[in-house]
Amino acid sequence: MKYPKEYLDEIKTRLKVSTVVSKSVNLKKRGKEFVGLSPFKTEKTPSFTVNDEKGFYHCFSTAEHGNIFDFIMKTQNLKFGEAVKYLANLAGMQPYTFSKKDEEREKKWNEYSEIFKMYVEFYHNELLKNQDFNFAKEYLKKRRLSKEDVLNFKIGFVPFNSNFYEKIKSKFDEKNIIDTGLFYFDDKKKIYVERFRDRIIFPINSITGQPIALGGRTIKENNYLAKYINSPETPFFKKGSNLYNLDYARKLSNKIEYVYLVEGYMDVVGLRSKGIENVVANLGTSLTDRQISVLNQFYDDLIICFDGDESGYKAALRAAENLIKELKPEKQISFLFLPDKEDPDSFVNKNGKDFFIEFTQENKISIHNFIFNHYKNETKNDPSSLAIFEKKIRSIAYSIKDEFIKKYVLEFFLEKLSLLTPNTAQNKNKTFYKKTRSLQSTQKHFNETKNLSSIEIKEFSFLYLIINNLELVKNYLNLLENVKLFSNENKIIYDSLLKKLQNDKPLSKNDLSLDPQILEKITQFASIKHILNKIKNEEYKILELLEEIIGDIKNHELEARIEKLESKFSKDLDESTFNEIRELKKSQKIN
Repeated sequence: MKYPKEYLDEIKTRLKVSTVVSKSVNLKKRGKEFVGLSPFKTEKTPSFTVNDEKGFYHCFSTAEHGNIFDFIMKTQNLKFGEAVKYLANLAGMQPYTFSKKDEEREKKWNEYSEIFKMYVEFYHNELLKNQDFNFAKEYLKKRRLSKEDVLNFKIGFVPFNSNFYEKIKSKFDEKNIIDTGLFYFDDKKKIYVERFRDRIIFPINSITGQPIALGGRTIKENNYLAKYINSPETPFFKKGSNLYNLDYARKLSNKIEYVYLVEGYMDVVGLRSKGIENVVANLGTSLTDRQISVLNQFYDDLIICFDGDESGYKAALRAAENLIKELKPEKQISFLFLPDKEDPDSFVNKNGKDFFIEFTQENKISIHNFIFNHYKNETKNDPSSLAIFEKKIRSIAYSIKDEFIKKYVLEFFLEKLSLLTPNTAQNKNKTFYKKTRSLQSTQKHFNETKNLSSIEIKEFSFLYLIINNLELVKNYLNLLENVKLFSNENKIIYDSLLKKLQNDKPLSKNDLSLDPQILEKITQFASIKHILNKIKNEEYKILELLEEIIGDIKNHELEARIEKLESKFSKDLDESTFNEIRELKKSQKIN
């Protein structure tokens, strides 16, 4: 039997191609793509590319091309069904079990999604076009929602007396209509009533972008109606497994490293309308492991930003204690606390996108710091209280599933705890002081080198070798043919050196007229200076070293050209582009 399309689509949506491929291929980020050695052929120069945005891999040396299912089938020699099971498990999904009910379930899903699509479209268009709903439009304007926001999120309005059930009852099975959760039966009036009547509605989409549930917000002030309601759980909607706006935000994970997690629909709409699009909401429920697992498929850095009031703080603490159990070495979880009585929507509307992002960078706090600080603030400075505090934070650390994270979080907690006890604190401070002083000696060098690219460091070595072997290089000027440098400052120095080398007169370092600061910089960052000192008088070895550096510099230029062509090829799949890439890679091997 065939797997349902929505099941396969969800696997593809949950898993980036790079996530699957990196299990067996060492990938490196290059622009918008990843590159690595081909898994289909033994090679020394990477010819294998992965494009997450387009959802495929391509091997230039073998012309193998496909999606995640193709990759697993070809690299692990599996049949399609076996590949589906493997990838479903990797995506954290239940294996699909075929039964006689499969056909019926697929039919039910098709009706379910069709009903939701019709419902959302109808009330979205009514809000846009029906003059009777101007009061709803005014409410949205007061909440600073533009027409573009309404269009982007397919926001609608369900009037009090509407009965969409009557419009669709002849088209769909009655049970399937009721199973959507859009209606409930009024025993007194003996009719089906709209669950979201008299409410603004926010469609909740599946991860693949189809509406599967709704959130509703009343726009009238009253004491007997809940301000917000969500769809009840249905065969195709589980609150703890879904996140609002994830279908959109997941597409940004190749460009943005982090995602905001907020509480409500309006927070998502407000942030996105101000240009902060990497945001999802947890549908007003407690955060679940499932929701975090889904987010982890796309983002490594999660920033949880709840309302700046007491209930928002309590929700954040519950989330922190639950989520720290799932912390992994490659994942980060932080919390962002807004000023009192502010929510993300109001805060970003007051201050704008740039301020919000700057506020995030300055004020976000890691999950382990947040937990420690919370319980520390509740602790009195007496042995009993400190003992309870230590017991609590130890139990939180021990709850972490990953052994490596558990070890370092526990050490972090105990390190900070020791500072609360005077005797231990003194010892710790002594050790820490020594450590800091030893770091200070390398800090300056680190700060200077961390912004240098590998090619700049290679260029410094190239210039250093020439400056310190002028007469030797002068005799082998042919080696410098077609050598191009990339950083502007180094280009100027190199051009000046070439002119002096091409002169027939004897040449010394003093004749170069180089600025002492430039000379010091070249000497400082030339990684080969120690090697060169060992082979001072061995001309053959010096020339060998020069040729090796020149080869590296030329290969860097080739890599830049190859990267540009591979990006072009991923779009047009043109044979001539492919052939050009292949020829360049041959040149790369020669160098």
